[in-house]
Formats: sequence, C-alpha cells, structure tokens
Amino acid sequence: MKGLGTLFGSLRVRQKLIVIHNAFFALLAIAVVRFLHPTLEGWVALGVVYIVAVITLEVLIMPRYVYGPLQLILEADEATRRGDREAELVDEERIPGDEIGIIVRSRNATVAELRKHEDVLARMLARVEHLANDLRRKNQLLETAKRKLEDQDRLASLGVLSAGIAHELNTPLAVLQGSIEQLFESTPDGPTGERLQRLMRVTRRLRSVSESLLDFARAPRQEMNAVSLRPAVEEAWSLVALDERAARVKFENRLGDGDVVHGSMDRLIQVFVNLLRNSLYAVADSGSITVCSMRSTVEGRDWITVSVEDDGIGIPDGVLPEIFEAFVTSRLDARGTGLGLTVAEGIVYLHGGTIEASNRPNGGARIDVRLPATPSEVLA
Repeated sequence: MKGLGTLFGSLRVRQKLIVIHNAFFALLAIAVVRFLHPTLEGWVALGVVYIVAVITLEVLIMPRYVYGPLQLILEADEATRRGDREAELVDEERIPGDEIGIIVRSRNATVAELRKHEDVLARMLARVEHLANDLRRKNQLLETAKRKLEDQDRLASLGVLSAGIAHELNTPLAVLQGSIEQLFESTPDGPTGERLQRLMRVTRRLRSVSESLLDFARAPRQEMNAVSLRPAVEEAWSLVALDERAARVKFENRLGDGDVVHGSMDRLIQVFVNLLRNSLYAVADSGSITVCSMRSTVEGRDWITVSVEDDGIGIPDGVLPEIFEAFVTSRLDARGTGLGLTVAEGIVYLHGGTIEASNRPNGGARIDVRLPATPSEVLA
C-alpha cells in the first residue's frame, strides 16, 4: 500500500483527478450492480451516464476551475525565473474565486512586495555607487589640487632663485660679451680668433641660460585672449628650425584651425619651442616629429590636448618621473640647461592646463599639453 501511495503521490494533478473520478464511478457501478441488478438497458444507460460525466469533468469543469488556474501559476513562475516583470503577475480577471484563487492572489502580492523591495534596494545601491563615484572624483580633484599647490610652491621658490641668479649673471656677462667682441674685432684671425670665437659661444650660452632663468621667474602679464594653436606651433617650429639639424628631420603639424585656447600667444609659442627643441635633439637624422591634438570633455568643460611626439630614443626611466624638475635633463653637459620643460610646465599651469611626459610604445617620447578649449568662432 505504501508503494501505491508513493506512486499516486508522484502523479500530476490531472492524472490524480482522472484516477479519483474513474475510481468513484467504478465503485458507483459496482454498487448499482450489487443492489439494483440492472437490465441490459440499464447497463447501457449507466455507461452513457459515465461517459457524459467524464466528458463534462475533463472538458468543462476541470480545465476551467483546476487545470487552467494551475497553468496560470506555472506560467507566472516561469516568467519570474526569466525576470519578465510584465508576465510574472497573474491577471486579476483570470483568477478564480475559490481556494486556488486565494493562492494565486497571495502569490501575486508576495511577488509584488519582493519587486518593491528589489526596486528600493536597487535605488539604494545606485545611490551608494553615485556617492562612491562622487567621493572618488572629489579625492582625485583634491589630489590634483594638492599636486598643483605643491608645484606652484616649487615654481615660486625656483622663480625667486632664478631671478636672483639671472640678476647676478646679466651684468658681468654683458661686460664679458662686449669685451670679447672688441677683442675679436681687433684679432679676427689666427688661433687667438678661434679661442675668442669659442669664448663668444660660451658667453652667449651663458646669457641664454640667464634669459631662461628670467623667463621662468617673470610673472606672465601678457593679455590673455583666444589663441589658434596651429599658427603658434608653426611659429615655434620656424624658430627651432634655425638649427641646421631641423632640415634633416620630418616635421608634421596636424593641428586644425578649430584648435583654439584661451591664453597668451607668446607664452604658448615659448612652450612649443621648448618641446620641439627637445624633440629635435632627441631624434636621429631623418627622424620625425609630429604635433597632433585631441578634444575631450571633463566635468562639463572642453579641453584640447596637444601632443608633441618624436621617434627618438625616448626619455630614460630614471629621468621620466622628474622630467619637469628644474635642471633635470639627459643632455645637461651638451646643449640642455634643464630649465626648458620646467619653464613650459609653469606656463601651462598658469594657463589652467596640465602637462605630462611619457614614452611611446613603439619608441620615442610624447609630451601632452592639455589646455582649456575656446570656441573657434571667437577668432572670427
């Protein structure tokens, strides 16, 4: 009996009901035979009644009041597993008014309550994520402001030092250069003339260092206005191209006419002269220097990033982290003073921008200058 009970319990609802109502009619037929002893016509009538009862139950009653509501629950559960919110609740008009209907309504209410809690949780998670992103952004801004403050302090200290050094150097250098020029006019040829020429080159180099110090220390009081970057880069290259090495280097200016920033043309030319000169001395003969731009929007503000790229030897790993520090250069004993990039950094910061150095994956260096963009229409 236990085995039959287990087998019956494993049947689907419809199969159970078929077994139950067939067993009921079978017992009814046995009772009729036992107590009424029907004739042949009675047996036929009994069979007809049995068939009509089965058809009525299976076609009209059971599908409407049992099988249909159960199928609604199954379909709604399947929609819940799929995450289909539009189909996971049973339509109120299709729910019967019996105990099965009570179960369906209870299920609908439970699912709706769960979805409500899920929505609240999702909003809370979104809020937490927004707060986390906002906190990360503010931390980044704080770190950036801290670095800029440290840079400004460093630049201010270097500016005071530079002004003092330049002031002390200018007068004796001017006297020295004037004296050498007078001596050179009286002794233009011979070994003495060659020595005087070397002294003149050294003196001019010292004066160039002094001028760099003054440029670094001088407060930028030029009028700030809309500056088109393409002609600024062209002018900077024309100055750098006075060096005979420039004739053997391929230079390409890819900036567009719409690349316009707010700043000082002279100061920005000074920035690009320093960057292009560094690239010129970094590339080999027949090397290439490219200037290109990219636009971006950060926190609702438009920026233009100008990249000066070369295919030279790149920046040594030991120099790269301190490349913008004063007197840091990989060619200090040759042509570099170590002030060019420091001066460029100070000018860029005073324009409200940033400057970064890196090595290109395929070789060579890249300097990125990011400046606040100005609509090109203001030039019209």
